[in-house]
Amino acid sequence: MLTVVNADGSTPNGSLIDDIVREGARRMLAAALEAEVNSYIAELVDERDGDGRRLVVRNGYHQPRSVTTAAGTVEVRAPRVNDKRVDEATGERKRFSSAILPPWCRKSPKISEVLPLLYLHGLSSGDFVPALEQFLGSSAGLSPATVTRLTAQWQADHTAFMDRDLSATDYVYVWADGVHLRIRLEEAKAAVLVLMGVRADGTKELIAMADGYRESSEAWAGLLRDCARRGMRAPVLAVGDGALGFWNALGEVFPDTRHQRCWVHKTANILDSLPKSAQPAAKRAVQDIYNAEDKEQARKAVAAFARQYGAKYPRAVKKITDDEGELLAFFDFPAEHWIHLRTTNPIESTFATVRLRTKVTKGAGSRAAALAMVFKLIESAQARWRAVNAPHLVALVRAGARFEHGRLVERPGEDAA
Repeated sequence: MLTVVNADGSTPNGSLIDDIVREGARRMLAAALEAEVNSYIAELVDERDGDGRRLVVRNGYHQPRSVTTAAGTVEVRAPRVNDKRVDEATGERKRFSSAILPPWCRKSPKISEVLPLLYLHGLSSGDFVPALEQFLGSSAGLSPATVTRLTAQWQADHTAFMDRDLSATDYVYVWADGVHLRIRLEEAKAAVLVLMGVRADGTKELIAMADGYRESSEAWAGLLRDCARRGMRAPVLAVGDGALGFWNALGEVFPDTRHQRCWVHKTANILDSLPKSAQPAAKRAVQDIYNAEDKEQARKAVAAFARQYGAKYPRAVKKITDDEGELLAFFDFPAEHWIHLRTTNPIESTFATVRLRTKVTKGAGSRAAALAMVFKLIESAQARWRAVNAPHLVALVRAGARFEHGRLVERPGEDAA
């Protein structure tokens, strides 16, 4: 293949290295298609008609077509098969269909996954043609009209997600948070209510996501009741911030679930009650509480905080002492899980990306489109979520095993060695 190369190393289709990669991809794809067809024909070589002629043979090539891959757009000619066999059940001719390159395929599955993510992560529909032509050698067929169709599909995906059966999945831990975004939900004070969970195998998963006004008890109760209706079992522990709406709703729908207040939110609330000059030392004192070796040491750290700040800043101390039980609940679970259970960081870190996208778009245009956009971003992020530490202990927590000082109690009255 001869290619005109400019002095700067560029070619009419981009750069020389891109041309080499695309040509390599084209040849590899062509070789794979040939091997697939040859294998298919070899398996059926003994299939013959009454005159002894083979029923499955090669029949040239299909018309060339362009396929968009991660290496760029390549042109391929798929081998054609003449399959004369007849399906006895339907009476119709059997057909060979490539598993590598189905007849309808014009872009690789990975490209199909990347395109909506590019849109969600800030690339506007009008920017796709020039951006993808530079990156892939074509716009990959993603016109503004295609983006509109994608948005409709995302909305359908979100609806199906919120209707799925939850009875077969056991969520032992859950995190709950209401995230406020710059998207056009129905009310100015609307928030996206998010429920994430840890399955019995230790993996994290999005459970439910809906919009709710002011994170009210009614909004949270509606979400939790819907989860219960679809078969969700009461989790052992729920982690959330100080918003009373969620805790009131949790007590109504899952009264046996224990409460754990988020230390990140609580720390911010405590520091807001202190002058700036006192905040650095107070923050270290608060960290001494939730980083304690066990619950007993944490309670001593709470008492030390109260002695140090109680006289001058009683409001700050009260924020800890009033919720001490719910702030220290995570100490009753495996020590390996403490880092996961003391904050709502799993939700907060995921929504950092969501906030970036919604800031770029200046609003998704409608409530349904906004929720679909958020859902797709979280669905993408979910593939990168790490399981909790020591995932094998999650099932023991569900089974009711007791932990002291973060360690499993093997027998009543005896700590694990």
